[in-house]
Amino acid sequence: MEAFEGLIARAGVDGRRLRAVLASLGDGRWWTLADLVRETATSRRTVESLLREADLERSGDRFRLRKPMPALAGSDIAPADPVAHLLPGHTGLVARMDELIAKAPRGRQALDHVAATADTVVRRALLLDARFWLDGARLLCVGDHDLTSLATAMLHPGVEVTVVDIDERILAYIAEQAGLLGLNVRTRWADLRLGLPPSAQAWADLAITDPPYTPEGIGLFTARAAEGLRDREQGRILLAYGASERTPALALKVQNALSQLNLLSEAIYPDFNRYFGAEAIGSAADLYILRPTTKTWPAVAARVDGFSAAIYTHGPQSIEAGSPAPADSPALAPATGRTPEVLVGEWPKDLLAKTPRARLTTWLAKPYASDPAQVAIAVPAGLEAALPRLLLATRARRVQVTLAEPPKNLPADLLSPVYELTAEGSTVHAVRLPPPETAEGRILRRILDNAHGKLANTWREALIRARGDLTKKQARAVITGVAPWADDVTVLELPAHRLRELPAAVASSLTAPSDAGSPG
Repeated sequence: MEAFEGLIARAGVDGRRLRAVLASLGDGRWWTLADLVRETATSRRTVESLLREADLERSGDRFRLRKPMPALAGSDIAPADPVAHLLPGHTGLVARMDELIAKAPRGRQALDHVAATADTVVRRALLLDARFWLDGARLLCVGDHDLTSLATAMLHPGVEVTVVDIDERILAYIAEQAGLLGLNVRTRWADLRLGLPPSAQAWADLAITDPPYTPEGIGLFTARAAEGLRDREQGRILLAYGASERTPALALKVQNALSQLNLLSEAIYPDFNRYFGAEAIGSAADLYILRPTTKTWPAVAARVDGFSAAIYTHGPQSIEAGSPAPADSPALAPATGRTPEVLVGEWPKDLLAKTPRARLTTWLAKPYASDPAQVAIAVPAGLEAALPRLLLATRARRVQVTLAEPPKNLPADLLSPVYELTAEGSTVHAVRLPPPETAEGRILRRILDNAHGKLANTWREALIRARGDLTKKQARAVITGVAPWADDVTVLELPAHRLRELPAAVASSLTAPSDAGSPG
C-alpha cells in the first residue's frame, strides 16, 4: 500500500477513483487494461500511472496484484445508478443486445464511433421508460451506432423511433433488425452539418444522442436534437458526453457550448455510459438530461448553421485537421468548355464573381428557383457521403462536382436512373440521361427528379397516370403495400439501401392489385 500512498494523496478528494482501481486490482481477479479502465471509469493514463507502482503478476495481456489486498475504506462506494436495480429483470434483453452489437457494422474512426456496452444501451432504455411516459411517444436518435433505438423499441413497443445517421451501414442494419423483430423504427440519412431531415424536424417528444466529443460536435448534434422536438415545453434531450478526469478545461468548453443553446441541465448521471474503447476518457461518459427553455429556440436558430464542419476528433473533418488550405480551394475543370450557371458550396470569391451561388445546406433544403443547365458543386473533405443527395437535389443537364480527392467509388448504382457519371481525378461529371420510355422507368425518374418532394405523393400521382385504374386512395394503399417505408419521406433522406430497393418497389406497384384501397 505504501507504493500507492503518494498517488492517492496527490489525487486529493478525487482519490476515491484510485482506491476503486486498487480495490479491483487486489480482489484476486485477472484484468486487462481495457477492462480495468471500463470497470472503474478512470482514464487510461491514470490507471497506467498506478500500475507502474504495482507489483503485478502477469498472464499474457492480463494482470493482477501479486498479493491480494484487504478491502480499502471507501473503495466499495460508487455514485448511485438510477436504473441499476431494474437491470436484473432484463437479462434477456441485455443478452439480445449483446448479440446485436456483436453483429453490427464495425465502428468508423473518422466518425468517432466507439461501441457502448449492451447493458449501457439497455439502461438508457430503462431510464427513458422510468423517467418518461413512453406510450404513444416519439423518440429521435440523433446518430445511433450504439443501437439504442432497438433496445428502446424492444423494451417499450409503444414508442415510435426515428434514427438519423450518416453511416449507411448502420441505417441498413437497424432497418433490417427492426424488420426482423417487428419494431416500429424508421431510418433516415443525414449529415447533420447539412441539416436535419425534413421528416425528423419537429417530430419527436424525446431525443437521445451520443455525439463526437468535441465542443463543435456536441453543439451541433444537440442543436439538431432540439430541432427534432415537437413538444417544446415538455420535450427532453438525453446527451452522452465524457471527458478524462485530467482535462476539466475540455469539459468546460463542451458545457459552454450547451449553455449557449440555453438548455437546462435537469440531471447529470456520472459515468452512466460504458464503452468498448475510449480509454482516454475512462471508457465512460456521463448522461445529461437537458430541457429546452423559451430561449433555446432562437439560440438554436442563430447557431446551428454556424458550427464548424470540423466536428470529429479523427479524420479529414477533425478539429486537428482544421480547414483546408487556400491551395486546396476547388477549381473548375478546364476541359468542360461550359460555364456553370450556379456555383454550389464554397468556391473562391474571385471565380465567376457574377455567377449566382448557393450553400450546400440550402441546395439540399429546397429546390432551386430556376432550372439551370449547368451547375458546379464544391464538396469539402469529409462531406463526400452527401454526393448522391447533392446530385439528386440538382435538376441541371450537366453537373460538375469537385471533391477534395479522387473518389474511391462513384455512386452509380444509386444514380443510374438519372445520371451518367464519370470521374477525372477529383472531379466528377454527371450528365443527365434522357427520359426513359417504360412506365416503370418514367415513374422512377419522376420520383428521383422531384427529390425534395414527398416521395409517396410523387409516386402516387405518377402511378395513377401510368395505370389509369386507381384512385388516390387506392394508389396510396398500393404504395404502402410494396414500400411501407416510403411514407412521409423525401428521396434526399432515404438511406442508400432504400434507394436501391426503390426500382423493384416501383415495378411491383405497377402490377399490385388495385383492391387494396376503396374508391374515393
